[in-house]
Amino acid sequence: MNNTSLYNWQRISFFNLLLVSVLGVTLRYKILFPLPFIDQKFLLHAHSHFAFDGWITQILMAFIVKYLHERDASLQLKKYNWLLRANLICAYGMLLSFPFQGYGAVSITFSTLSIFVSYAFAISVWRDLNRLSLKSVSHHWFKASFVFNAISSLGVFSLAFMMANKILNQNFYLAAVYFFLHFQYNGWFFFACMGLLHAYMVKKKIFPSFKATKTIFWLFFSASIPAYFLSALWLPIPTWIYIVVVVAAVSQCVGYAILVKHIINVRQKLVASITQPAKWLWLLVSIALSIKLSLQLISVVPALSQLTVGFRPIVIGYLHLVLLGVITIFLFGYFVVVNQVQQKAFFKGVTIFVTGIIINEVLLMLQGITALTYTNVPYINESLFAAALVMFTGLLILNSALKKSVRLNRNSSRKIGADSPKEKGFETQYGNGITLL
Repeated sequence: MNNTSLYNWQRISFFNLLLVSVLGVTLRYKILFPLPFIDQKFLLHAHSHFAFDGWITQILMAFIVKYLHERDASLQLKKYNWLLRANLICAYGMLLSFPFQGYGAVSITFSTLSIFVSYAFAISVWRDLNRLSLKSVSHHWFKASFVFNAISSLGVFSLAFMMANKILNQNFYLAAVYFFLHFQYNGWFFFACMGLLHAYMVKKKIFPSFKATKTIFWLFFSASIPAYFLSALWLPIPTWIYIVVVVAAVSQCVGYAILVKHIINVRQKLVASITQPAKWLWLLVSIALSIKLSLQLISVVPALSQLTVGFRPIVIGYLHLVLLGVITIFLFGYFVVVNQVQQKAFFKGVTIFVTGIIINEVLLMLQGITALTYTNVPYINESLFAAALVMFTGLLILNSALKKSVRLNRNSSRKIGADSPKEKGFETQYGNGITLL
């Protein structure tokens, strides 16, 4: 496996995100207009599962393997091509089965297989991280992300057990769903992204002291398991657990405050190492993460937690804030900095997509807040459909730009000739993913 193949896996992930957007547009369209041949609930399952596995998990796996390759090119990384293929097959299996049968034999088989693929990936990366001569705190983030990914699967198995035994308890069902979601986006996704961020800043020699970075890690890590109950304060829990949950919410905010403080201290070096678009993308991530952590801190008030959990727009708004505002925009920024993207068309697509995210988030929060007073917002569904179209348009432009860049690279390669020095220089440049033409 080389950087060229890893770059191609990243491109595939962006195409998968485009398909996620297609499903999102269809879901919004069906709210407004009749589509009798589509089951809304089944399509929603396909949308969420493919977003998790086909987009976020797929590109995180590619980025982590890229990190291993950069740290030690002698590592045997061919196995990761098989694991990336296996995850992609499972993701497409869910994409093609969930819309037609919901939780049926085929979709459950692919979703279960994807879990075992994630186990195999975690074990392989864990071993390769241990083989690296130079250790880093980023390894703590990566390993913790794998642990939380495995823990999240307990929520899936719990749901399967309840379905198989026809246990119809709403509290148990919601607890299992939120358990899976929490350890996916607050565990696997967030910790993997933090590992990538830390690794990049260490590579550029701009991260703060080792002691400070370990403190940040342990503050977030220690808070992760009890923070699950921030999504389940509507359950009858003992007072001592509630106190631990409050401490966890505060711990996350303290860890984030320390991180922000140290990033401010090294901001000149950081800004010098990244392009202007990446700077703005990561600035948006910091704003979204600040809002997310603030909402979690506020949610320690049980009355607020019980109130908001019953309003679907608020739940959807929060999930989109995390998955789009924090995770997806961070991954966009990371893709830009590690591949040194310079294409104007790519950034045009990113700008349109991010604009759609902001509009979508504002509308969802507006819908959620007004729902608390049972107030109807005129044309809210039409506006959300328009926001979905804006995001789709941005992703279409973005993917077209990525496809064009590879086509131009291949054409340049053929024109130069296989034996010329220029060809070798081009291969080195493209193999390292340095420039997108």
